[in-house]
Amino acid sequence: MRLSPLALLQRRTHPRRTIGVLAAVLFVAAETSLAALLPTATPVRTLDLMYLPGILVVASWCGLGLGLLTALASTVAFDLFVTEPVWSLRPTTGEFLATLAIFLVIALLTGAISALTRSLAAKADAWGDASLCAELAGLLLRTPDLTAALPIAAHHVARVFGLPWASIEPGVIPSDKAYSTLPLCDGSVQATLIVPAGLAEPTLQRLRDRAVPSLESLLQAAMEREHVTTTARRNYERLRQIANEQAALRNLATLVAHSVPPSDVFDAVAREMSQVLGTEHTVIARYEEDGSTLMTAGTYNYEEIVASGTRLALEKGTVSDLVFRTRAPGRIDAYRGDGALSRRLRERGVFSSVGCPIMVGQELWGVAIASSSTPQPLPADTEERMLEFTELTAAAIANAQSHSDLIASRARVVTATDETRRRIERDLHDGTQQNLVSIGLEMRAIEAAMPPELEQLRDQLSATARAVDNAVAELQEISRGLHPAILARGGLKPALTVLARRSPIAVQLSLPPVCPLPERFEVTVYYIVSEALTNATKYAHANKVYVDLTIAELLIRLSIRDNGLGGADPARGSGLTGLTDRVTALGGRMEIMSPAGGGTTLLAEIPYASE
Repeated sequence: MRLSPLALLQRRTHPRRTIGVLAAVLFVAAETSLAALLPTATPVRTLDLMYLPGILVVASWCGLGLGLLTALASTVAFDLFVTEPVWSLRPTTGEFLATLAIFLVIALLTGAISALTRSLAAKADAWGDASLCAELAGLLLRTPDLTAALPIAAHHVARVFGLPWASIEPGVIPSDKAYSTLPLCDGSVQATLIVPAGLAEPTLQRLRDRAVPSLESLLQAAMEREHVTTTARRNYERLRQIANEQAALRNLATLVAHSVPPSDVFDAVAREMSQVLGTEHTVIARYEEDGSTLMTAGTYNYEEIVASGTRLALEKGTVSDLVFRTRAPGRIDAYRGDGALSRRLRERGVFSSVGCPIMVGQELWGVAIASSSTPQPLPADTEERMLEFTELTAAAIANAQSHSDLIASRARVVTATDETRRRIERDLHDGTQQNLVSIGLEMRAIEAAMPPELEQLRDQLSATARAVDNAVAELQEISRGLHPAILARGGLKPALTVLARRSPIAVQLSLPPVCPLPERFEVTVYYIVSEALTNATKYAHANKVYVDLTIAELLIRLSIRDNGLGGADPARGSGLTGLTDRVTALGGRMEIMSPAGGGTTLLAEIPYASE
């Protein structure tokens, strides 16, 4: 340790009192011995200057008290051992008092300057410590990566404390010959401040007193902040994930509620599930009844693997086979099979897949599969997150089946009703109507065979025969209303042509060249046109009706409009209400627009499948 005057003045602490007293005694003894050895011709005033270094060193190093005592001891030694006559102490002489005064003033000034210097150095240290603490706080409490900030914090510590280098390492590190270690342990923090070996004890003590507590507190706060930030980020990501899932599920629920076709729902489920799970490929597949194959029903980014609507054989080692056998969610982390599907998945870069069963009621309908093209397995919660999507898919399937069953049931009711009408019409035509015609013919024969003198009876019989003829005509009208026989004989186009010809108002028909429709659809179209013509004649007072029928893409479109009074309201009750129910029973829809004074337009659309 250097003992230069500047170093002595900048020391932050005094040495122990015994060391200071010993230093003072040694200085006085050495200076007295040196003065005694000088030639006797040396001026006395020059000799007393030899005591100044000791007074300066002791006063600056050990403080004002020991400095003053050293000044007094130096004066006594100078008067006792150097000034003639030696071994004679003369404390009352002017020379003694002058030397004492000079030495005391020098000690007093040196001590005061030393105290002021130490005070300024302490303030500088305090400012440096505060600046270091502020720098470390700004660094450690704001950094997004605490580990990366530790070398910068160590550099600040080395700069402030004047060290060649310093390092802060995680964990507890023992000291070594090349370095000293200061543990930083506060709560859960485990780190070590490493500094060069051989530092002065005051510097090490200052590091222990100033740097270590600040670093411990700041590291603890930084760790807590990092934990809070990480937790908040994780919670935010989870909340964002939940929000995305809920938005996707809400969109799918809207599709299901609006009875969107299942194929569209399947594609939407695959798309939303892929986006929520962050997977590259998703597919909705249906197991066939034979239990050995499945068919893709909805896909997202899966066409390059398997096209939608493809029928595939179940393969061992695939997630679809696993779900089929277990009826539970499952995953495959690697496709190692030799089957065609396994090879194709490997070729397309698929590493792993997670599948969830789609249960409709108690039956296994199909499977939802999410696949990843990254080597890392899909997250552990993937199956749980997929369950809500499969539940919505099952709801869409159940709704579609219920709707399909309802349509089929209504169609069966319509078919049964038409069959009943046809049977009644046939019975009336072949039974009652034929009997009435026979009765009428017999009455005409009796009328012709009666003698002239029974003219009155002949007239009565003739009137009765005409009544029978009228009954036959009315019965024919009733039969046509129950079931138009012309449909069975000639088809829809001739039947509509006959309807238009019989109408009392002009009818313009626009029909396709051929109308190849199943019978129940022909009957429905016929009844709609018949009822519309009746209403246009009776209620709308129209003088012209336009009928337009098109059949394309398995969809029947029928448009009927008149130039009548308008203002028709099906809710008030008319034959159109029953026809609307009939159209709905066949899976179609009918719309009536009838503004007052603007005529009436009837639009009907009925999907059909060729039989």
